[in-house]
Parts: sequence; structure tokens; C-alpha cells
Amino acid sequence: MSNEIHPLASVAKGARLGKGNVIGPFAVIEEDVVLGDNNRLHGHAMLRNGTRLGEGNVVHPFAVLGGEPQDLGFKGFDSQVVVGDRNTFRESVTVHRSTQQDGITRIGNDCFLMANVHIGHDCILADHVVVAPSSGLGGFVEVEERAFISGGVMVHQFCHIGRNAMIGGNAKVIKDALPFYITDGTPARVRGVNLIGLRRSGFSADEIRDIRRAYRILLRSGLSLREALACLRENESPWVAHLCEFISRSRRSFHRVARERDRQSREGNSE
Repeated sequence: MSNEIHPLASVAKGARLGKGNVIGPFAVIEEDVVLGDNNRLHGHAMLRNGTRLGEGNVVHPFAVLGGEPQDLGFKGFDSQVVVGDRNTFRESVTVHRSTQQDGITRIGNDCFLMANVHIGHDCILADHVVVAPSSGLGGFVEVEERAFISGGVMVHQFCHIGRNAMIGGNAKVIKDALPFYITDGTPARVRGVNLIGLRRSGFSADEIRDIRRAYRILLRSGLSLREALACLRENESPWVAHLCEFISRSRRSFHRVARERDRQSREGNSE
């Protein structure tokens, strides 16, 4: 199957295209771009140098993939944005390539990035990640699979968002966000277990029970972190083991539950 390229599109001679792609009017594909099969670029979409797309992706108007990183130390290095399959990039999404020589900003499979989302340089998004409108990820952020980032969220550089986490709208994320739990607020705090997200992902009742018990031990028991982790490691659940591993690899510490003085302050401000 040949590609369908609108006569008003701009496709550089050096770009490599697979089959079955649909390129709309005023879309731009630069020289160092590799496009797989059956992708759709709507009018005014742009793929900058260093972009690699897999199959079945949809790029909406004014989305820009592969733009230069917003980093004052960037020296024009050769780097890439590598995108998997079946992702959707809605209007005005920006995904910036790595700021490092031969580095990669990576998007997995089946992700949905809604309008005006920004993915900074050197980020890694796993599969089935959803990012709602007007959210931004700083450089070197890692997002595990099936995480949901609500609208208006700002994530500080180098943060790590765990799998099946939900980040509430307009949250300010400056530390790692634990997997399986809801993190929300400014400053962000863990609010509870992401029950709806876990059920939608097919977690069983027993698996959710183990994750809820881990929440109470880790965040509500009053145990020290070392004591809580020792207790959690007695559980045979692979998901609890993943939670422990996530914490042990944390470089920025992680968001926890609100302290009593935080709650009192919020109540006082609302009076």
C-alpha cells in the first residue's frame, strides 16, 4: 500500500516512510525522520529531525515531535525521539528530543497525550500512559505503564511516576509518585489507593487487598520507612514487591500522606 501525501505537505527527500501513511496538508516531515506503517499526520503536524515513529500512530494538528530540548546547555547534539505503536498526540502536543549526544526521549505503545501536553527531553513513557490537557513533564521524567496524569499537572525534572498511579488535576509533583496510589494537591500528597485504575487494569480483589494493606503499613502505621519495608517484604505479592523496589530506587524520595498540620492549615484557609 502506498502512502497518501497531500500535495501541500512538506516531506524531505531524506525522510524514510513505510507504507499506508496518510500525511495531511501543511504537515512537515524533516530529513532525519523514520516513519513506520499506517501512521496518520493531520494538517500542520510536524516531525522534526531525529524522530522515529512506529506503526498506527496519530499526530493531530500543530503537534511537534522531535523539537530541540529546552535546555540552556544543549549544544545541538544528535539525539532522537523514539515512539512506539498506536499512540495518539492531540493538538499542540510537544515532545522534545534528548539533550544528550545519541540520547533518546522515548514513548512506548498505546499512549494518549491530550491537547497542549509537553514531554520534556529524555523522558521515558511506558505503555498505556495517559496525560490529560495542559500538563507538563520536565526533563528526565520516567512514567511507568498505565499511569494517569490529570490536567494541569506539572512534574519536576528527574521525577519517577509509578505504574497504575493517578496524579490529580493541577498537582505539583516534585518527588516520585508511588505506584498504585492517587497523588494529588499542591504540594502533592498521597490520597489513597487508585481503586478505579486498578480495577480497569484487571487487578483481582486479592491483589487490590494486598496493595491496600501495603498502603496502611507504609503510610498510616507510623512505622519508620525501614520497618515498613521490612514488613512489606514479607508479603509474597509481586505488586507489593514492585512497590518496595520502586521505593528502594527512588532518588528524590517520594510523596507521602498529608501531615496533620497540613490538614489543619487547609481547613483554616477555607474558613
